[in-house]
Amino acid sequence: SSRSAQAAFAILGFSGAARTMAQFSGSAFALAPAAGGTPVTRHLLSAVVGLPSVEVTRFGHRREVAEPSAFGQPGFAAVVSVAVVAGVSSALIGRSRRQRCSRTQARSRLGRGAVARRAKEGTQAKEEGPVVLKPTFDFEFWAANAVAVQQNADNRKFRCDVAGVVKLYEEFKTARFQVQEMQKKRNSHSSLMKGKLEPEERQTLIDEGKKIKDELNALEESVEKLEANMTEMAFAVPNMSHPSTPIGDEDKATVVRINGTPRTSETAGFKMKDHLEIGAILDLFDFESGAKVSGQKFLYFKHGAALLELALVQWAMHKAVSKGFAPYITPDLIRDAVVAGCGFKPREGDATQIYEVKDSNLCLAGTAEIPLAGLFMNETLIATKDLPKRLAAFGHAFRTEAGSSGSESRGIYRLHQFSKVEMFAVTRSNIEESNAMLEQIRALEEEMFSELGFCFRVLDMPTEELGAPAYRKYDMEAWMPGMEKWGEISSCSNCTDYQSRRLNIRYKEEYNQKGGDFAHTLNGTACAVPRMIISILETFQNEDGTVTIPEALRPYMMGVDVLRPPQ
Repeated sequence: SSRSAQAAFAILGFSGAARTMAQFSGSAFALAPAAGGTPVTRHLLSAVVGLPSVEVTRFGHRREVAEPSAFGQPGFAAVVSVAVVAGVSSALIGRSRRQRCSRTQARSRLGRGAVARRAKEGTQAKEEGPVVLKPTFDFEFWAANAVAVQQNADNRKFRCDVAGVVKLYEEFKTARFQVQEMQKKRNSHSSLMKGKLEPEERQTLIDEGKKIKDELNALEESVEKLEANMTEMAFAVPNMSHPSTPIGDEDKATVVRINGTPRTSETAGFKMKDHLEIGAILDLFDFESGAKVSGQKFLYFKHGAALLELALVQWAMHKAVSKGFAPYITPDLIRDAVVAGCGFKPREGDATQIYEVKDSNLCLAGTAEIPLAGLFMNETLIATKDLPKRLAAFGHAFRTEAGSSGSESRGIYRLHQFSKVEMFAVTRSNIEESNAMLEQIRALEEEMFSELGFCFRVLDMPTEELGAPAYRKYDMEAWMPGMEKWGEISSCSNCTDYQSRRLNIRYKEEYNQKGGDFAHTLNGTACAVPRMIISILETFQNEDGTVTIPEALRPYMMGVDVLRPPQ
């Protein structure tokens, strides 16, 4: 039930996480914390995801379970699907309640009811009002570098009017100064009203006061209008670009390195198939049922493909956690203000890739980057204690894929929904520090794809491929022998302070420091499941139609080393 689920959250220590998620998804959502975790949460994770736990404690009953070293990372077992926690925990609570005497039952029910009410009140309080996000654009920088900022936007094919924004900013500053001067005049005038005055003199002062008030109201209204117009225009200005970023379209990308040698039909000694042909032989994909149930570009993964998705997610999360990334599971529905704050707004004239929920302020997440960034909105982090932040999240990505066509739209290369493990980081605003973090994320991605045995290349992406938020972006493309082309499987970006200025993510060195700076945010894809499955099927296919599973994934494949046609 709803009440027992809320009680379960509170007992398991999830009420605080639920309140955090209520800020950017609503009261029905919660986020699995990355640190800590109770023995109960460890048991639930073991049961749900198939991961081992050292110790299982269930309401007083304890038993030991062997722990493979692969999952010895602290905090890993604290990743718990919220829906499962609520359901399974409620069942455990009910079983425990039936085992107690009547007196203890009554006391326990009262206690849990109070806990549930407190958890419910906490989440509802956050949901009642809209999320207030006031962006802080760097107008001073734009004013001092208007020509360069406009040229950068032009290079990225973003239509914006930097000179118009700067003009409004100058008018805004003037109007704001006039308001401040009028406020001083009002305060000075108010002091004249003190003391004993003749009736005529008092009336004169009252009339003057009304006039000052009207003038002040008019000025304040003007300031509000200028600020609104200025802010609306400012949202169209993209981030600046790294000095080394190539200028132009996708063809201008710089190849940083190539790992491995592309496999071809000639080198393999047989005609290599694409993933659709392999999928048909091995009965991996059910497009017909996907279209019947959900529509075009949806499908069911079956048999070996289903096992591959689960294996890839666990392997990718394990790799990220082993490098210091805290594991998370994020919600799929996100407030539109958070989506906009992350910069997921199409260029003028382009179709949106974001699904919006009708008659609500919610959107389906296009990537776990969005809810992970939302974790820190309207927060001030303490650098000496909190930074850098490294998070890795499993989530679902929803894309309209509007405007996509050609060979890339065949098969599972582009889908409306897919699973993904995303990495996210927060650093100080020092550009050297955030650039170093980008290189660390890129190095981890390269290590992962090398471990799988992919032939891949790393590209430094040009201006027209950066979107609005990225200062610099690397793409990873795997050679897909069946498609006979390079296909993107991952990317990583340094967004500097673009997202933090829109989501109000700040930091300061110590608690007692006044003010704060805007942090830098970064992201990188550890595993986009469909593209990885394509790469595995096409790269490791055999002449008889079977597919050999990469060594790195075999511990997660339930004993399957080779994908064969179902018997």
